[in-house]
Amino acid sequence: MNKLWICKQLAGLLVGVGALAAVSGVASAEEPRRPECIAPAQPGGGFDLTCRLAQEGLKAAGQLKAPMRIIYMPGGIGAVAYNHVVAQKPDDGGSIIAFSGGSLLNLAQGKFGKYNVDDVRWLAAVGSDFGVAVVRDDSPYKNLKDLMAAFKADPSKIVLGAGGTVGSQDWMKAALTAKAAGVDYKKMRFVAFEGGGEAITALRGGHIQAYMGDAAEAFIMLEGGAPIRVLAVFNSERLPGKLSSIPTAKEQGFDIDWPIIRGFYVGPKVSDADYDWWVQAFKNTQASPEFAELQKKQGLFPFNKSGAELDAYVKERVKAYTELANSFGLIKK
Repeated sequence: MNKLWICKQLAGLLVGVGALAAVSGVASAEEPRRPECIAPAQPGGGFDLTCRLAQEGLKAAGQLKAPMRIIYMPGGIGAVAYNHVVAQKPDDGGSIIAFSGGSLLNLAQGKFGKYNVDDVRWLAAVGSDFGVAVVRDDSPYKNLKDLMAAFKADPSKIVLGAGGTVGSQDWMKAALTAKAAGVDYKKMRFVAFEGGGEAITALRGGHIQAYMGDAAEAFIMLEGGAPIRVLAVFNSERLPGKLSSIPTAKEQGFDIDWPIIRGFYVGPKVSDADYDWWVQAFKNTQASPEFAELQKKQGLFPFNKSGAELDAYVKERVKAYTELANSFGLIKK
C-alpha cells in the first residue's frame, strides 16, 4: 500500500474528526436548567417589560422548556446589576440582564463605576421604543404646546419626573424638553425615581406634573385603563397601531427625538457555547410569528440585532451618547 496514500487518508480522517469535534462543541451547549432574567429596577417599569418579553417570547417559540424567573435588582438605574454580574456572576450562562438605551447613556458617562461598555457580552436586542411625555388624564395640559407654554412661563411650577437620575436617558428627555421650550435645563425641576412604576405613582398623586417615560410603558398603562394622557411621542413620525393617534413632538412644533432600544447582555466570562446558545435562541424567537405579536403587545417595534452586530451597534451608541453628555456638561474633564 502506497505510504503517500495512507498519509492522505489519515490526514482526511483527522480533519473529519476535528470538524466533528467542532460541531459537537456547538451542540454541547444546552438550555440553561434555571434560566433567569435580571431586571435592574423595581417591578412595573421598562426593564420589567423587557424581561417579560424574553420570558414569554422564548417560551412561545419553544426555545426554553424550563420556566424563566425574573429577578429585580434596582439601584443606579442598572449600575448595581451591571457591577453584580461582572464581579459576582461573570461566567453564569443561565442569567441574562436587561438593558436599554438609558443603560448605554449611563455607561457613556462612567456611571457604572470602574466598568465600561467592554466589560460584558452584548447578547440581543428585542425591540425599539420611544420617549413620551405623559400627564394625568385630568391635567390642564391637553397637548404638548400647553405644557410647554406653562413650562416657559414659570419653570418652577412644572415638576418633571422619571425613572432616572441627572444624566439618565429620562433626564435627557426632560432636558431636551426644557431646551425645546426655551428653558435653561439647569433651572428645570426634576425628580428622579428608581423606575417607571414609582414615577407613575407620583404622577397620580400629583407630586409631579409630567412623566418623561417610554411609549411601551405608556401603551401598557393605557391598555390597563390607567388615568393618564400621552401628550407626545419623541420620534420623527407617528407610531403605528394603537398609538397612532398620539402626535409627535415635531408635529406640535418641538424638535425632540429620543429612540430607545431594549435588549440583554450576559457576563464577561460566559462561555462561547452558552453565549452562542442564547444568540441562536433569540434569533429563532425573533423569527417566529408569536414574537412579533408579543412585541406589539408590549408596544415595542422591531429592532432585531444580536451577537457581533449588536456589539458593534452598542459601542457606536455609547460613543454618540458620550458626545451628547458632553454637550450638557455632564462629564467631568
